[in-house]
Amino acid sequence: MNTCLQTIADYGLRSIGFGERVLPRGTFTLCEQFTLIGSGLIWNVYFGVLSLLFGFGFATALAVAKASGNPWLRKPAEWFIFIFRGSPLFIQFFIIYEMLVLLPRGGITLGGILIATNWMTSAWAGALLVLFLNTSAYSAEIFYGALRAVPKGDIEAADAYGMTGWAKFRRVIWPTTLRLAWPAYTNEAIFLFHATTLVFFSGFPAFQQRGDALYYAKFFADKTFNPFIAYPIAAFYFILLTLTLISVFGMINRRLNRHLPAERRAKLRIRPQIVR
Repeated sequence: MNTCLQTIADYGLRSIGFGERVLPRGTFTLCEQFTLIGSGLIWNVYFGVLSLLFGFGFATALAVAKASGNPWLRKPAEWFIFIFRGSPLFIQFFIIYEMLVLLPRGGITLGGILIATNWMTSAWAGALLVLFLNTSAYSAEIFYGALRAVPKGDIEAADAYGMTGWAKFRRVIWPTTLRLAWPAYTNEAIFLFHATTLVFFSGFPAFQQRGDALYYAKFFADKTFNPFIAYPIAAFYFILLTLTLISVFGMINRRLNRHLPAERRAKLRIRPQIVR
């Protein structure tokens, strides 16, 4: 027990630069595998949480732009959503990585100010950018569909109360849109966290062997020639992560539907996407 606690102290935060720098050698214990793969999960959570937070705001803007009658707003939003939903996420990782590699290593000078660009090819920035753009496109389509499905009666009631413009959108249209979109958006959030494992296969490098959960799972599988321990441990962590997401998004869903009678409240139906 003391040995396992020491292992957790040594490797629990290794993926973010704290603890032992050298990976364990020789005979690998279950504690070492659970600890290091769990340490790598910190990066998966980092990618997922920040992509969702930034993507939620951008997806909202895209959905509103796509629903706009102004073609200068609608067309760019439609093409952005089409491109990122129409191409595989795995290909997007490689294309954007190659685009970022082409940036000058010394940086770009704008208005006499030197802007560094070398950090963009790191996984913490470049891979996050790809996931952010991808989930923004998928979330925007979800929000756009919900935006179009807002009952006309709700809008007419807002008009009858004298609401216009931003007040009507903020107090009537957008809350209803969220309520309608939330079950589908929950599935998108779950898929996004699963998609963070693709960062390992992309061209974005892990700094000083500080990789994600799949990085450490592959390390143990290669060293022990036994994939039936490390990879199930990684899957176990992602199952726990999925259950946490379902709980959190379920609480938000109940909050969004708190004003409705119990029989009319939308229930979350988790439908994992097999193919993106």
